[in-house]
Amino acid sequence: MKPFLVGVDEVGRGCIFGPVVAAAVILGKYQNFELKDSKKLSEKKRLMLNMDIQKNASEVSIGEASAEEIDSLNIKEASLLAMERAILGLNEQNLEVIVDGVDLPKVIFPSQAIIKADEKIPEVMAASIVAKVYRDNLMIDFSSKFPDFFLEKNKGYPTKKHLNILKSLGPTKYHRMSFKPVLNVR
Repeated sequence: MKPFLVGVDEVGRGCIFGPVVAAAVILGKYQNFELKDSKKLSEKKRLMLNMDIQKNASEVSIGEASAEEIDSLNIKEASLLAMERAILGLNEQNLEVIVDGVDLPKVIFPSQAIIKADEKIPEVMAASIVAKVYRDNLMIDFSSKFPDFFLEKNKGYPTKKHLNILKSLGPTKYHRMSFKPVLNVR
């Protein structure tokens, strides 16, 4: 039997707060010609497409690596760990994996890394959208615990406002302590 094509992408590598998140998506028979790299979609369009993907794709899985894991491993290895967790979270076991980028997670399935796969391959575009929406929602949830950091707006990225607040309040346990902007205020 032909393997299921699974697209994998991650978001949050450049953030200074929270986990790096990866999604693994098997579209199966689902098609949507509006799929694009999540960075090229409005927030409204991403939310709409995410709901459509969640409802109609064959399978969707999310993997995370925490800020603590990022600090102990490094961001590259933590991103690969999040991807591995997303892939291993799928029920289907006959897989062919395509990852956006140059590095591959450690999985037993045939895999290839393709630069800009999130602009070329629908499964990876879908994974990009799912991962982005999931992580954005996580930051909105965190913003209620840490309202002073405006995470619902900056999504954990090192904006000027986020950095100024970080300097005045200091880091939370969810900040990435090994990242320079956080290290510089400790």
